[in-house]
Amino acid sequence: MTETINVQAATRAFLARTEEHLVSYLEACVHCGLCADACHFHEASGDPRHTPAYKLFPMAKAYRGQKFPYNLIAPKITEKDLKEWEELLFDTCTMCGRCTTVCPMGIDIASIVGQARQAFVAAGLGPEDLMQAAQNSKDHGSALNVTPERFADRLEWLEDENEVPIPVDKPKADILLTISSIETMKYPDSIVAMAKILNHAGVSWTTSTKGYEATNFGYLAGRGDIAKIMVNRIVEAAEACGAKTVVIPECGHAYGVLRWGAANMIGRALPFEVLHISEFMAKLKREGKLKLTPVKESITYHDPCQISRRGGATEDARYLLDGFAEDFREMTPTGNLNWCCGGGGGVQAIGRTAELRHKVFKIKIDQVEKTGASTLVSSCSNCRLTMDESKEALHWGGGLGSLVELIADHLVENESVVAAAE
Repeated sequence: MTETINVQAATRAFLARTEEHLVSYLEACVHCGLCADACHFHEASGDPRHTPAYKLFPMAKAYRGQKFPYNLIAPKITEKDLKEWEELLFDTCTMCGRCTTVCPMGIDIASIVGQARQAFVAAGLGPEDLMQAAQNSKDHGSALNVTPERFADRLEWLEDENEVPIPVDKPKADILLTISSIETMKYPDSIVAMAKILNHAGVSWTTSTKGYEATNFGYLAGRGDIAKIMVNRIVEAAEACGAKTVVIPECGHAYGVLRWGAANMIGRALPFEVLHISEFMAKLKREGKLKLTPVKESITYHDPCQISRRGGATEDARYLLDGFAEDFREMTPTGNLNWCCGGGGGVQAIGRTAELRHKVFKIKIDQVEKTGASTLVSSCSNCRLTMDESKEALHWGGGLGSLVELIADHLVENESVVAAAE
């Protein structure tokens, strides 16, 4: 693809996003290098360019090149800069936030990367496959071209195949269930599992052909216009059926964008509660609406970054596993310090990152094998896809599973909880 790089547009976009708190971050970095050891890409590659603090440079250089007195001596951004930084900001940052947990200045590098990506789009840059995924979301409803019609057909097939009711476009429902296109096309059992759990709990719920895609590739690609469109589709679908709660499926960034960023995108408070499916299942368990038989096999849990470290739902997964998984083994490090899968932040959708992603997965293999657990369970379909591909590439024999599928497989049969309907 022939590239027309608009350096001035990128510079203007960088500056437009240099808000007060971001400037504080840019000025706060003391170049201590602690973030390097916290980054899975740096850990896997040993490349000093993968040091997270280096990802501050694009916005910092734009800021200092235009603002007095820095502009008297600071060099301007060049095409060479942008080409080099594109790989660093898109290919080698999952926006997992692990670097922030060790930063003595508390710099939120993930948020700066998210803002900086928009400047690359303004310049006409960005990985082609990631940009196409975002455009597919806008034009067809999802990154994998799952149109509303295809989505409805898929759910009808799953309903018939599994004899599990999956309501679509109910006019009134308390809960709107969103779904990731990765689940629709790659892990349909996850959709069936969520339906089983919601039906088991006896709650009023529906899916919607108006707002079904949870994953926001507009945000991941730095396309703020598409990010807003994707959010509005879900908001409008929830408002149409009067949903009090929107449940996000096993997808990390889908959760983070809607729960923590959507209100700012649309300029008003969300008229509903947003819960990740693991949070929702924990809520059902607390209310006595989740009846389970125990899991006997040894398992360990991978914390998806946007759900645990950056989402605040670290303990809900463990609450679900407590007393349910009889041989649960924590990996080291775990919880908010757990290593990223290597595929978040849109990196999974960038084909040229595969080799580095596989190197990153070796970190996870080492973590799992030290626990001796037979199965690694997670609650993010993007993590799952990333790990499935690396498992195959590296010929690893460990088991991989889904938390929601594990729960659904151990529901007490023929016992639907009806307390919610009383």
